[in-house]
Amino acid sequence: MTTEATYYRRSGWVTFAAIVMLTIGFLKIISAISYFANSHRINDLSNGLFTTHLWAWGLWDLCIAAVALFAGFSLLEDGGFGRVVGYIWAILVIVESFLIIGIAPWYAAGAILLATLVIYGLASTSGESA
Repeated sequence: MTTEATYYRRSGWVTFAAIVMLTIGFLKIISAISYFANSHRINDLSNGLFTTHLWAWGLWDLCIAAVALFAGFSLLEDGGFGRVVGYIWAILVIVESFLIIGIAPWYAAGAILLATLVIYGLASTSGESA
């Protein structure tokens, strides 16, 4: 009697998307803490969406971090809902990047690139096992 082991192989793009979302989620938490502490290391955001209200920027970062962490963990556990949340996260990051492109253009360009790669990774692979 032979038993055949069935292995599930997750796409490398989905794993990449999950790791990017988890990494950015943790970094956004650190960023939110610095906003709440009114750190002197923060760029001048007076021309941004929330003007000089750093607590609003902190809340925005916490929201993006929560969405990113949820989607990242869900994708690593092969959750289908994580794909939808991953798309929402990428759209939020792209919107945020266009909001701060005048303040930090290289950061915004890098964030747009990572969000685009996450969208590509989620869209180019199916949700079924290989």
